[in-house]
Amino acid sequence: MSSEDHNDVLKNLEPQKKFFVGIDSDGCVFDTMEIKHKECFIPNNIKYWNLQAVSKYAREAAEFVNLYSKWRGINRFPALVMGFDLLREWDDVKKRGISIPEASELRKFIDSGRPLSNPSFKEYINEVGSNDELNTALEWSEAVNKTVDDMVYGMPPFPFVRESLEKLEDMADMLVVSATPTGALEKEWSENELDSFVRVIAGQEMGSKKEHLALAASGKYESHHILMIGDAPGDLKAARANNALFYPIMPGHEDASWQRFYEEASDRFLNETYAGEYEEKLIQDFLDSLPETPPWKSR
Repeated sequence: MSSEDHNDVLKNLEPQKKFFVGIDSDGCVFDTMEIKHKECFIPNNIKYWNLQAVSKYAREAAEFVNLYSKWRGINRFPALVMGFDLLREWDDVKKRGISIPEASELRKFIDSGRPLSNPSFKEYINEVGSNDELNTALEWSEAVNKTVDDMVYGMPPFPFVRESLEKLEDMADMLVVSATPTGALEKEWSENELDSFVRVIAGQEMGSKKEHLALAASGKYESHHILMIGDAPGDLKAARANNALFYPIMPGHEDASWQRFYEEASDRFLNETYAGEYEEKLIQDFLDSLPETPPWKSR
């Protein structure tokens, strides 16, 4: 299915309920961020990009970008490039005397406006022509997917996720809004029998989270009836770009966040008292918990 066909799936969704809730998946519904990045992404970063000589620095940089910073949850391709950039300017890495990829060709794909997915990347390579860097990037990304499929299973949702979905299902149309490949999402949601709660599982093949919300919800529901639930600033950005509300799942405090949503915030959303001071306080606490400066710069 082409990106245009995927767009039509979201564009043609008609409201069935008064409210709309978009829900991120990795790190938000499932506690999969740590295992995916530490056991799947980072080992393949080191292997495919020849970072063995600086592996401990490559690991720390990737963990900072993907897990412990305001960039948490961004797409794999810009996250990879950002990790390279952090390594290139790190004094301890410079002393090792190895070459860190510039990723100039990969940056062109990232800036192309295409969906940042493997199928889209393959189409891009076919159009512009292959080279060593693009081929390595595709091999790396496919290896990540294979490792995730092999490694990540049996991951239940956080406590109060299922209860929250059950509470919302009669009142809200729900959609998975994620930068993860759709196949991995469908596997995780179906094996936990959560897929029946959502109308569509929208992964990276359908575009960005901002595009998911724009196509599926914007203009179809009143803006204060649209809520995005996520664990990363990118989720907040996608919500704000569509004039939607945002509920943060706090990294490191996911259980408490979902309990608060189930017992308190969901009621505020449904009775239209969520926007304003209540939401603003939650978002500020969330943003304050995610740093912009890498810890090694202050050591």
